[in-house]
Amino acid sequence: MRVSFCIVFFFSAGILCGFYSLVPSAMNNSALSLYALNLLLFLVGIGIGGNNTAWEMIKRNNAKILLVPVSIIFGTLLGSALLSFWLKEITLRDSLAVVSGFGYYSLSSIIITRLEGEALGVLALLSNIFREISTLLLTPLLVKYFGRLAPIASGGATSMDTTLPVIIRFTGKEYGIISIFSGIVLTLVAPFLITFILA
Repeated sequence: MRVSFCIVFFFSAGILCGFYSLVPSAMNNSALSLYALNLLLFLVGIGIGGNNTAWEMIKRNNAKILLVPVSIIFGTLLGSALLSFWLKEITLRDSLAVVSGFGYYSLSSIIITRLEGEALGVLALLSNIFREISTLLLTPLLVKYFGRLAPIASGGATSMDTTLPVIIRFTGKEYGIISIFSGIVLTLVAPFLITFILA
């Protein structure tokens, strides 16, 4: 929870600094966000490529484990598509792009801001932060009423890191393997899916 609140704090501080012009105007250069995006993609690649435990775990498990992230992708996109009919201010395309971050707020918001503008980027950031925070807070209820895979689906890409401890605590260590695998797949898919939707 501290990590999530820390993110919200820095995001809010950034808004205030920009609104009141408390930082040099050079910091508002769009080229900086492109450099940050490239660096973030590089670091994500290092993190996934260097996680030998995760790769060994994936090799040991059969193909059925792939059904979890695939179901999360289709469920997220279908739910967003259905809700977009009631949200007149946002198009189906934008709605699908926002949820395609699967909780990966930092990367998805930068990509969306770069491709579609700051308003949709902020919406993506807030939406994906909410996905993480709601998983941290509601995991016991999700397990009780919807089963042990529910918090993994809710956590999305964050199920391999920030929401993993709470998921393991309420589902058991055996679901930790599924959680990590699902998070890795969603982390890999998110940037490509967002780019494809907004292209």
